[in-house]
Amino acid sequence: MEFENVKFSVEGNVAEVTLNRPQAANAMNLDMMKELAQIANRCDSNPDIRAVVLTGEGKMFSAGGDINAFGGLGDDLAFGLKEMTTLFHASVSRFTRMNAPLIVAANGMCAGGGMSLAAVGDIVLAADNSAFTMAYTAAALSPDGSSTYFLPRRIGDRRTRELMLTNRRISAQEALDWGLVNAIHPADSLLDEARKLAAQLAAGPTLAFGRVKQLLNASFENGLETQMELESRGIADMAATADTKEGVDAFLNKRKPVYQGR
Repeated sequence: MEFENVKFSVEGNVAEVTLNRPQAANAMNLDMMKELAQIANRCDSNPDIRAVVLTGEGKMFSAGGDINAFGGLGDDLAFGLKEMTTLFHASVSRFTRMNAPLIVAANGMCAGGGMSLAAVGDIVLAADNSAFTMAYTAAALSPDGSSTYFLPRRIGDRRTRELMLTNRRISAQEALDWGLVNAIHPADSLLDEARKLAAQLAAGPTLAFGRVKQLLNASFENGLETQMELESRGIADMAATADTKEGVDAFLNKRKPVYQGR
């Protein structure tokens, strides 16, 4: 399918998703959120997609919500934001719960919903010129896009509160120091690095990656025994897959495994 506000392509087992409103700093409007939700569903539904790269077209990842569009909604603003967040949150759910790892290539500014979306990534690579700010309360809004869920888990409650209450902008280096991103790359090589990592992960045991995501997403809600029970069931489930059989055989025969993601 062709999309206008989000680019979507699949090459081999890697999907590439690019926010595509560079003339508006990749700000999020209703049309973009509709397209992103459809694309996230495709990534989650297609077992041949075994890694996903998410980035922004142009010089910015995303400036967050399109305030100009919000202004045009008038008295329907509350309704419009509910409609947008329903789609935005559906996208986050699919990206978070799909087996394929999500690699975010955070190019340039990640503000508001853009920072929320970047934090969703399983692995986040930042450009050396990128920056991050929550921005919501500057417009008397509260955060969305899963940021109140993921940011405390990524960087802790104290730092999250500071960013959400002050809207302080942090650099790529500070984001790395805090654990918001995994690595920093020169802006002109960021996407290449994300693609290389995606290709590496796409050749891996996709079902096992999916189980890793499930377990980690649940770990803050569960007690020790519950989490260990999920671990026990998870590793047993993986043992019944063709990938595990291939991994064990490759280890025993000292060869490189060839995983099928099945």
